Amino acid sequence: MRDDLMVQQQVDNVWQHMVGVICLNQVNRRQTKPVLTEFFRRWPTHSSLLYATKKEIEDVLKPLGMQRVRAERLYRMSEQFEDWDGEDATQLYGIGKYGSDSYRLFL
Repeated sequence: MRDDLMVQQQVDNVWQHMVGVICLNQVNRRQTKPVLTEFFRRWPTHSSLLYATKKEIEDVLKPLGMQRVRAERLYRMSEQFEDWDGEDATQLYGIGKYGSDSYRLFL
């Protein structure tokens, strides 16, 4: 993985983009990129994440800190993702203005 690429350039789909947004909260891309690589290796889609335990998710997120909060946000966002209309990203749990703006810019 090239270190000079932005996190948005390492994702394959909209759900992964939203995961990146949540993981980038209060940390930098250098911290986040290796975590996302492992995260997407284990759970490449929102539906695959829903089979994980929150403890498994927390363990992968631990290097970023706030792993319990992030795991909860990611799990709840993933539950909503299938029924999301793709319009307003702030309708997804844990996605605020930054995530919504990022979604509009990169996708």
